[in-house]
Amino acid sequence: MHDPSTAAGPLDGVKVLDLSRFIAGPICAQTLADFGAEVVKIERPGGEDSRHHEPYYKGESLYTMLYNRNKYGATLDTRHPRALGILEDLVRWADVVVENYRPGTMEKMGLGYGRMAELNPGVILVSVSGFGQTGPLAHRALFDAISQASSGLMSVTGEEDGPPTLAGTYVADYLTGYQAAIGAFAALSHRRDTGEGQHVDVASLDSMFSILGIRLISHLMLGADMPRSGARDLLTAPVNVYRCADGDMYIQAGTNSLFPKLCRVIGREDLTGREEYRTVPGRMAHAADLEAVIAAWARPLTCAEISAALEEAGIPFSKVATIPEVAASPQIAARGMVVESEHPGLGTLRLPGNPVRMGKAGPTVRKAPPVAGEDNAHVYGGILGLTPEEIRELTDSGAL
Repeated sequence: MHDPSTAAGPLDGVKVLDLSRFIAGPICAQTLADFGAEVVKIERPGGEDSRHHEPYYKGESLYTMLYNRNKYGATLDTRHPRALGILEDLVRWADVVVENYRPGTMEKMGLGYGRMAELNPGVILVSVSGFGQTGPLAHRALFDAISQASSGLMSVTGEEDGPPTLAGTYVADYLTGYQAAIGAFAALSHRRDTGEGQHVDVASLDSMFSILGIRLISHLMLGADMPRSGARDLLTAPVNVYRCADGDMYIQAGTNSLFPKLCRVIGREDLTGREEYRTVPGRMAHAADLEAVIAAWARPLTCAEISAALEEAGIPFSKVATIPEVAASPQIAARGMVVESEHPGLGTLRLPGNPVRMGKAGPTVRKAPPVAGEDNAHVYGGILGLTPEEIRELTDSGAL
């Protein structure tokens, strides 16, 4: 096993205590770990709830593996009478603490930001929550789907005449985790310049609200309410997904420069001369008519045939890839987006990589996601200095 604390990176030497569970908080801490921080993840004995989510690989949850690479894994029953003292020692050690309990929970544990700052004046507490640390909804629990519903994203996802629907992955949790990591990076920069720690407050609802884009500003500035648009583009046409002989193709040719190119490809240059198609608003108003023409052209052709024609014309397109197809993509391989990590008990793990590429000191994968309590000896012995006998006694007492 490689020691993640010895790998060079922009956060080399930064120490992170990860008290978070599920996705958003762990992604924040994992991002810091990818960039070189030494991260200690604390979870209850037996593992956090997500360790019991399918699917499993050799008895371990693949779900949990996604969000915990490059971390040391230690267990601690935070309700045990001796837990608070151990947590306080870890806060003294840490530069950053990441937590995603409901607001007020850390205070009930006796370890809110005020107490942390007493123990370690330079500590940065990153709190990830559903609705934030303030406001009338701050007390409420939230999961990704609730964030999609409460933020308005679900209301604009799906076909115009269909019901609201979820995105196909945990977009709220991922986005919030990355926003929290940005907050941690900024707070570390501020501390470097001033020596000051601080409390970083990141809410899932805020994160999702911030990406509503043109729909939101159209409402704020114009009072407009854009309906669901399915696979169509919000601002240009024709843009949609089209069935072909062996799959589906997404074609984006809605701008004034791209539309004539598509007309030439499909053999319908006459369309460029029609008044209703000369402008973007005109094409938007007649999108269904244009899509019917494109669909008729695409239906008998293979994806390869359509791809060749569109690429030669310089029109943005993509086959609608399945998960197996994108996982096997040469582009994904060239970008190193599938990484392998060796675990002493589980063998070779294949995981999605970090998407950031840097010329110097970029992210690395140095340690496989730990099983629950895998690194108790290192965390409690190597970091806190407890003897093997003390660790054994704490384990026997149920604290670890």
